[in-house]
Amino acid sequence: MRDVLRVDALQRGAPEVLVGGEALDARVRWVHVSDSDQVADLLDGGELLLTTAAGWAGADAALHDLADRLAGAGVAGVVIELGTRFTVAPPAFIAACRARGLALIALERVVKFVTVTEAVHRRIISGQLEALQERQRLHELFTGLSLRGAPADVVVRETARVLDAPIVLETPGREVVTAEVRDVRASDVLTGWAARSRSDVELLTVPVQARGVRWGALVALPGAEHPAGALTVLELAATALAFARLADGPTAWEVLPARDLVQAIAGGGHSGDADVAARMAAAGLPVVGRALGVLVVPRAQPGQVQRLVEALTATDARNAGADTRAMGAVHDGDGVVLVSSRRKLSSAQIFAAAAGLSTGLAIGTPASTVAELLASVRPARLLAARLGPAEVRRVDDRPLTRLVTELGGDHRLQEHSERMLAPLIRFDEQHGGDLLRVLRAVVAHPGSRTAAAASSHLSRSVFYQRLTLISDLLDADLDDGETLAALHLAVLTLPVR
Repeated sequence: MRDVLRVDALQRGAPEVLVGGEALDARVRWVHVSDSDQVADLLDGGELLLTTAAGWAGADAALHDLADRLAGAGVAGVVIELGTRFTVAPPAFIAACRARGLALIALERVVKFVTVTEAVHRRIISGQLEALQERQRLHELFTGLSLRGAPADVVVRETARVLDAPIVLETPGREVVTAEVRDVRASDVLTGWAARSRSDVELLTVPVQARGVRWGALVALPGAEHPAGALTVLELAATALAFARLADGPTAWEVLPARDLVQAIAGGGHSGDADVAARMAAAGLPVVGRALGVLVVPRAQPGQVQRLVEALTATDARNAGADTRAMGAVHDGDGVVLVSSRRKLSSAQIFAAAAGLSTGLAIGTPASTVAELLASVRPARLLAARLGPAEVRRVDDRPLTRLVTELGGDHRLQEHSERMLAPLIRFDEQHGGDLLRVLRAVVAHPGSRTAAAASSHLSRSVFYQRLTLISDLLDADLDDGETLAALHLAVLTLPVR
């Protein structure tokens, strides 16, 4: 109805909106012209009624009854041309239309109804043609995604782009598999997601299912109107997701929540504590009143991360009531595992879960809030980069590493690192050397050259040759405690590689 008001042919009649507001949101399916007060019997719903009211009775009761019957027939709105039957719109009819939420527009001047009809029908047909063309484009888009084997997160992302609205793929238990929130903060979308998904009437939901099995649902939050209709878009997307699920099996969905969460936390792809808390809770990792933690496996393979997650959650059998939940994924070479439990896991439980990890494990500082959890990630990754084979260490055992991380990007630390290590960095870049790696081994084992040589995987003779070269390039005594401490600080300041 709002669009009808903008039609030039109608504007020539000097339209006055007598009943508007939400009533103008009604969709116009067709235009019907009639002056009969029995016209409601001829309508199917969605019509715009153009009338001079020549055949209408003037009694208030009759006008109330007419408005009720028109609204009951599903009429989109009424345009009444004044002058033939009424010089002003009857107050009783206005009140009845307002009570029924029926749009009412009065025309002060005479217009050709046929011209209005042609203009409105032209727009309707144009919109229908656009919808057909858009449905074809959508069919090609989602069919192409299916044929290319696009994963669920790609389908969800494309759906959000098409609808320009946040889209969530959820499990039957209303845990979030993956979500694309567009320009909205994740916390505004995902906070209390399970409850919102059950009760928010503004959400549009389509099941993802095939062969009688329902794997979840695709949910759209309110957004801009789409020519083909949001429901059509969701149905096509849900079909593509169902085909992918049949082809890839359950594991394809199982890894997405962990991957998205780890990317957001370890990769900095979040807007703050509330954002991360909402993402974690929506993915099935509660944060309120929980013991939180992060574990980092250096040079990890996805299988190693999954086995660690399974071992951690299996500890519930030995730690009754802990409700330990964990999920992890590989990010930039590190296996990052996030843990949420009612009680803090003991060292024995973590060490038992880490058994068999050939690349080692770094244990982050225990956290009770999301802010503390986020602060513990980088120190754990820094420590993981310096672990020896099968070595399991806590960040709290490395106070200097923790200090460097807490100081963050302080330019003085960066300048110190560049000033101390620039000769070694240049040498390694120019000659493909390993001096930085050797220096890392030295500062990691300051009291034992034998252990440092073993850690750097060099023979003792070659190792000592490297030490001499490092000492010469830096013009420094590597046996001096203060020098070694300064070098250790400089090495820790380098980005994790």
